[in-house]
Amino acid sequence: MSRRLASGIGESPSHTARAAATAVVALGANLGDRARTLEDAVTELARLPLTTAVVTSEPIESVAVTLDGPDAAAPAYLNSIALLTTRLAPNVLLGFLHAIENRHGRERRVRWGDRTLDLDLIAYGDVISEDPALTLPHPRAHERDFVLVPWLTADPDAELPGRGRVADLLERLRAGDDS
Repeated sequence: MSRRLASGIGESPSHTARAAATAVVALGANLGDRARTLEDAVTELARLPLTTAVVTSEPIESVAVTLDGPDAAAPAYLNSIALLTTRLAPNVLLGFLHAIENRHGRERRVRWGDRTLDLDLIAYGDVISEDPALTLPHPRAHERDFVLVPWLTADPDAELPGRGRVADLLERLRAGDDS
């Protein structure tokens, strides 16, 4: 079973173990008991197979972001970051993240709509992928202070593959230059 979980879709199971990587998962919720939902989700992340450690940031509150931009009238989000040490293949991990969301009542009716739980795979080690099923790193992570701020508190030396140091990205974002 472990070999299958460590192999991506379309990959044949390897006889050598996949090396552990640090996966960065952004957690967010703006409906229901947000704090409890994030706590429960972290507990579920820690129970994932082939996952040996989970480090989390303290949650922060942020304004909801919609397709039209920030929406102060929408319920505020509680956001956090979890750093997982895992041997799960990135696409397998994504499947587990979606299953956790579903168990917490996540409904995908409106893009960027309100939600009980949102789990985004931000980065997986130094993997860069433009696969439509799983783009890594997350294409908008460098634009989101609600991702960068908690990530930086969980790992002051963090780097977003292909973009640079999280501290520098946050500084540029705050200065109004998100390139």
